[in-house]
Amino acid sequence: MGETLTRLRYRYWPDHMLGEILSKRWTETAIPVMVLIAVAFGLNQAIDGFLSPASLTAASRQAGEIGFIVLGMALVMIVGGIDLSVGSTFALTNFCALFLIHVLKWPVAAAIPITLLFGALLGAVNGILIGYLRLRAFITTLITLIVYRSIYDLLILQYSNAIAGYMPDSEAWNFIGDGDILGVPLIVLVYAAVAIFGHVFLTRLRAGWHITAIGGSRRSAYNSGIAVRRTVAMCYVTCGVLTAVAGLFFAARLATAGSDIGLGLEVTVLTAAVLGGISLGGGKGSVAKALVGTLIVLFITNGLVSLSAPGGINRMVLAGILILAAVIDIRWLKNRHRIISKVYVSPTYHALPPCPSTAPDSGTPFAQNDKLRNVSAIGLGEIEAPEDVILDRHDNLYAGSRHGDVVRFFPPNYERWEVYAHIGGQPLGMAFDRQDNLYVCIGGMGLYRITPDRKVEKATDETNRSWRSVNDDSRLRLADDLDIADDGRVFFSEATVRYEMDEWPVESVEARGNGRIICYDPNTNTTHTAVSGLKFPNGICIASDGQSILFAETFGCTVKRYWFDGPKKGQVEMVMDNLPGYPDNINLASDGNYWLAMVGMRCPALDLAWRMPGFRRRMAKRLPVDEWLFANINTGCVIKFNEKGEVLESMWDLGGQNHPMITSMREHRGHLYLGGILNNRIGRYKLSDADPNFVQYDKRWGKAS
Repeated sequence: MGETLTRLRYRYWPDHMLGEILSKRWTETAIPVMVLIAVAFGLNQAIDGFLSPASLTAASRQAGEIGFIVLGMALVMIVGGIDLSVGSTFALTNFCALFLIHVLKWPVAAAIPITLLFGALLGAVNGILIGYLRLRAFITTLITLIVYRSIYDLLILQYSNAIAGYMPDSEAWNFIGDGDILGVPLIVLVYAAVAIFGHVFLTRLRAGWHITAIGGSRRSAYNSGIAVRRTVAMCYVTCGVLTAVAGLFFAARLATAGSDIGLGLEVTVLTAAVLGGISLGGGKGSVAKALVGTLIVLFITNGLVSLSAPGGINRMVLAGILILAAVIDIRWLKNRHRIISKVYVSPTYHALPPCPSTAPDSGTPFAQNDKLRNVSAIGLGEIEAPEDVILDRHDNLYAGSRHGDVVRFFPPNYERWEVYAHIGGQPLGMAFDRQDNLYVCIGGMGLYRITPDRKVEKATDETNRSWRSVNDDSRLRLADDLDIADDGRVFFSEATVRYEMDEWPVESVEARGNGRIICYDPNTNTTHTAVSGLKFPNGICIASDGQSILFAETFGCTVKRYWFDGPKKGQVEMVMDNLPGYPDNINLASDGNYWLAMVGMRCPALDLAWRMPGFRRRMAKRLPVDEWLFANINTGCVIKFNEKGEVLESMWDLGGQNHPMITSMREHRGHLYLGGILNNRIGRYKLSDADPNFVQYDKRWGKAS
């Protein structure tokens, strides 16, 4: 049943991706557990009897009281908030229970629901202010912390003597504080019941999924129809109730209302939550993590007390742990997406030389024509967004689809087709290796391969992190195009380390060097960044020397060469600069030259805007994306050039009637096959002077055995 529910929750993910998600979740939980075991073992070695049954029984009562508050804090953090008032709420609910029983002499059965209701009201104050009035959680709960603490201080001045002067004769009240069932403290059993329900609630019920969704992206959750404000408010109410439960057990156990009750408790609880792996940024957490974090903090604090450490040292250690955990969370975990990687625009000055003439009578190799106007269409209306196209040794034609599929068309007329493999993300660049594995760059996912028996495997989705970057740039955001060297190394471009695939227009507005070339070696299963600081690198093609690659910098309007082997290893050279458009994929031609797709053509207005970063910043802030300045993507163009950077030929579709925004092309047996990420077809153009027997992979590595 659990597996079925999990798959329903991730029903749009392929099996290999589902396995990776669940594996990652298991790893994230296992690390805090390992820390817990290490802390417990170390303290047991340093302190005699630290893990004795009597010691664990006493610790379990404390763990239950703190654990309820940590559960409430975890819920608030998962929804994307924080509650600094839990210490004061704990003190007030403890006072409420004692006041009802010791002063008003109410029966326990009446005092318990009133105390829980009181905790709910305290939480509702935060919930209304943060959930409905949309105030900042940190400053709001900091204020309620001060207000609640002030109210508590005033109350104990008046009623502390009355509370201390009367001890109720109630077996039920004593059982709540010190009772057990079969040797297990009552609070542990109640906590276990609440924790199990909380786990089911967060992982199996729709309301729990809504909480996680809101913490991951409040705007997306709102756009999906989730009642964001009500859900956020109810999380704070629940936090208040759980804190009141802890206050009840504490009141029954110690029957005290001292001035230091709950003082600094928010630091302890927050440390436990973060240590357990609940992200400060929201959208990630579980009951198991909250429990593990509670035990780690409890063991540390009890261990320091057993070692006779002063109270100040105890608080300093917790504060230090919290700072370290927060740094790790911000730098490496979910919070980096909310604080550092949140989309913002920071344009830079980007000046291009005057655009070369493309007029039909200019006499230049860029002169406009209509050669691509009448290309035949393959899969018209049957495929969407074929960004790249490729053919195998047997003349089968492959293309990606925006639905997350790699589609295969069958020769000779390419009318019949099938879904070759479902990957789950947008397939971009593709290349075959010697063993006929199809490597595919997947936007937002990384580099994948499809084996000849159609099994989908992840090759890599991360590279080495740049330590000079505050933002974690190890994850692959927009793997774009690729080619494979003779020794099997895969070189692929990542257009931007800063934005996601759907945010590429923001990258064009910035015009910064946020892209890089990455190398994946399947022989060692390692990935490293080869070149960085590139302006939207795109097409990749292994050069004829086998020691370098040609790559396109789309927003730089250039094609460059990077040497990965040989005497020039590590060097980058210019091959073509100041192109009249924005280059995309590069592929081999049958005569030893290269084809280059132009994804869009330059225009004077955008060239001028690139020299005005302030203008572009205002444009991005004040106008919707569809009203920004863009390149002319209504004109299709393909260029042939040689390794010296000389343009030999250009082919145009001026009106964009057949193939606007061409992103790729492949030559195969005398034809040129065209792909376009905004098109609903694949183009096929007859080349009059091409080798009719040219097959790219037979030319590279010989015919298949």
